[in-house]
Amino acid sequence: MSASELTDPIAAAAEAAGILNSRAGVDGHDIALVLGSGWGGAADLLGETVSEIPAEEVPGFHAPSVPGHGGTLRTIRLENGAHVLVLGARRHFYEGRDAIATAHGVRTAAAAGCSTLVLTNGCGGLRREYGAGSVVLISDHINLTGATPLQGPTFVDLTDLYSSRLRDLAREIDPELPEGVYAQFTGPQYETPAEVQMAKVLGADLVGMSTALEAIAARHAGMEIMGMSLVTNLAAGIQETPLSHAEVIEAGQAAAPRISGLLAEITRRIAAERSSGTHNGDGQNGTED
Repeated sequence: MSASELTDPIAAAAEAAGILNSRAGVDGHDIALVLGSGWGGAADLLGETVSEIPAEEVPGFHAPSVPGHGGTLRTIRLENGAHVLVLGARRHFYEGRDAIATAHGVRTAAAAGCSTLVLTNGCGGLRREYGAGSVVLISDHINLTGATPLQGPTFVDLTDLYSSRLRDLAREIDPELPEGVYAQFTGPQYETPAEVQMAKVLGADLVGMSTALEAIAARHAGMEIMGMSLVTNLAAGIQETPLSHAEVIEAGQAAAPRISGLLAEITRRIAAERSSGTHNGDGQNGTED
């Protein structure tokens, strides 16, 4: 799916959302999860799967082109009756240099009724204390792609883009969780040591190839956003050995049981708050002339 094929991204998201809701037999979903490298096992811990659809059967989605990434759209019912939409088919910016296509998944989640979005990824760490296997809460991002999923005079406030409230909730479960700033590069090549140092000077603690463009679109759609990174390796120039995708997959597999349990518990806590009515989300959207 390219921007030329997606002349109205909001309408395209609504079409895809209608299919997901219909196949799951629900009026709407509540929480969306985007599962990056190492995070896929969380879905199996959440509850009952009521629908699982191959990505290519839903308009605008495609089977993954990256080894180690999932390829289905899954609806899971939690014990309290909330429905979680698990987006296992992530469209990366480097697959087509198309920010609108990259944002289709989260826009679909919003159209399907989700008011909360949890974005996860595998990334490189710029701080030695964030070794392989560390989970870091994203507090902010630096978008180095030179792109945006927004069109026209769409001026969206990105203050507290990654909800401080949700970060506090996560630390109620694991008080030791650190937080940091994530920088999204275009990929698919890994960053050079000089680029890593540039990102560090700019204030980044983590580097990767996803998340920022999705978060922008999700904020525009009015969703409350949590970001979580699994550090799969130290970034180039900090790590002494060459980088490889096999290393990323291996680190994700090693950390999977621990981080999947953490993400499942956080998701259940978010759902419990929703059902008790203690919070209705703080996403913002808008345009400005």
